[in-house]
Amino acid sequence: MKHGKKYRDAVKKVDATKAYEVAEACKLVQDIKTAKFDETVEIHVRVNLKKSQTVRDTVVLPHQFRAEKRVLVFCKPDKEKEALEAGATFAGSDVLVEKIKGGWMDFDIAVATPDMMKDVGRLGMVLGRKGLMPNPKTGTVTFDIKAAINELKKGRIEFRADKAGIVHLAIGKASMAPASLAENVQILIDEVTRKRPADAKGEFVQSIYLASTMGPSVKVALAKAER
Repeated sequence: MKHGKKYRDAVKKVDATKAYEVAEACKLVQDIKTAKFDETVEIHVRVNLKKSQTVRDTVVLPHQFRAEKRVLVFCKPDKEKEALEAGATFAGSDVLVEKIKGGWMDFDIAVATPDMMKDVGRLGMVLGRKGLMPNPKTGTVTFDIKAAINELKKGRIEFRADKAGIVHLAIGKASMAPASLAENVQILIDEVTRKRPADAKGEFVQSIYLASTMGPSVKVALAKAER
């Protein structure tokens, strides 16, 4: 693949033999962005996992960078008012299930009370394909609707390692204050490190890279990242 001049110039500013401290890496990624639009900054964390192991959880990033999400809550009628007052965009039961069956998908996150999961389960093929299926492991199946919505509004996001053992996640924007971006990065690294399986052998976090949408990647120093 042939890169443009801006990209080639950006690559020259990165020392490929060096692993940068978190704050330094964040500042560099922002300095070498090449696009005119506000690029998203992504983090890629490779972890050492056996085939039977996984890393999956949620994290609330301290500095928001995305537009507010539209939250849909599957719940019985007696919970609808609570959900809407807590900030849900939509709340309901059978009517919402039928609308989604018909192809309606005008929401970003789905939450469900446990007593609705039998009905929501019928939407598995639709919601699962888009990563919207409520799941107890991510805190989106709960009777405490208010707490769940509050965290989602604050920026709670899910992370998980793929089949290659890499956690890929959007972590901020190139326009953010460098210190804010660095704090988001550090919080995510801390959470991934805390999810180390009890029977994991050797060094758990093997590599960390940051990159903007159109820019080259920057390696992060492990000793500094894993505090």
